[in-house]
Amino acid sequence: MTRGLQRVFSEVAPSYDLVNHILTLGWDIVWRRKAARLAAGFGGTAWLDVCSGPGEMARRLAALAPSGTLVAAADFTPAMVAASRTRGRVRFVISEAGELPFPGGCFDLVTISFATRNINTGREPLLARFREFRRVLKPGGLFLNLETSQPARPLIRKVFHAYIQTVVKPVGLLLSGSRSGYSYLASTIPLFLSAERLSELILEAGFRSADPLPLLFGAAAIHLARK
Repeated sequence: MTRGLQRVFSEVAPSYDLVNHILTLGWDIVWRRKAARLAAGFGGTAWLDVCSGPGEMARRLAALAPSGTLVAAADFTPAMVAASRTRGRVRFVISEAGELPFPGGCFDLVTISFATRNINTGREPLLARFREFRRVLKPGGLFLNLETSQPARPLIRKVFHAYIQTVVKPVGLLLSGSRSGYSYLASTIPLFLSAERLSELILEAGFRSADPLPLLFGAAAIHLARK
């Protein structure tokens, strides 16, 4: 990940969760809640949330974790980690997603939410990061990916993209004060992979059974994949 991208996320860190809630009309809360329940239902004693940002997904996992379960969170931006409200319940580490500081086969669960777009700097870098997530999973472990997607119906996709372009950039700037931050974030959504194409890449990285669960007419999707 580049220093420029780290600077972008440092700028938006203090208001990141709040702005996302407003821009998605609260749907990101609903989707994370659903993803966290699915993930926690898998069980296990060691869970990891990657590209965790201020730790909202990690916080939801920690609230659902049985006693004795380790919940860890990794993010490459110190300002994002500093903005977290999960300290004490989650073990945070500052780490790039492609070089996680954990031995192979140590987690039952790896999650990522609304950050896969940011590690999608090309087909091979994205595959490499998926393989890194797979590396730290135990045999049979679960990888959960929650991300924006591309609605299959052309009209819905057009409306979705128009909303991103006309609302996300100006409102994100107004609320966060970061022009570069929300210009960048808005640009990644229309360019991201379809749920089907993302499934193919997850499988290519060595996972199995990576069928997508579409959300809100395909505006987002949850992928569940097993090692």
